[in-house]
Amino acid sequence: MYGFHGQQMLKQCDHCKLTYEIEPGYFYVAMFVSYGMNVAVLITLSVALSVLTGSTNPWLYVIVLLTASLILSPFNFRYSRVILLYWLTPGLSYQPEYSADKPESVLPASDPGDSIAPLNLN
Repeated sequence: MYGFHGQQMLKQCDHCKLTYEIEPGYFYVAMFVSYGMNVAVLITLSVALSVLTGSTNPWLYVIVLLTASLILSPFNFRYSRVILLYWLTPGLSYQPEYSADKPESVLPASDPGDSIAPLNLN
């Protein structure tokens, strides 16, 4: 998780062959998302430390906040890219017609008015 090769991303989707890096430097924007996530965690932790301990010692805050930032860095790295891909990129969406997970065989509908055909489970 903290190694140099543990955070490698796939170049393409295995099912639909979508290239994840849409343009050169696309994932640089994920740094801003990661920054926002890190700031939210640090503010939450500093308020929690202040309320729970009531301490004014700055070294307590520095040690706890830096430790939390280092521990959560793989989480921030991965999920900042996920947020960028799924929520912040307009026009990029799941297209089920490209999925390789379709059922193998489908029986014809029993009534011509039925819109959903039962699956053949045999």
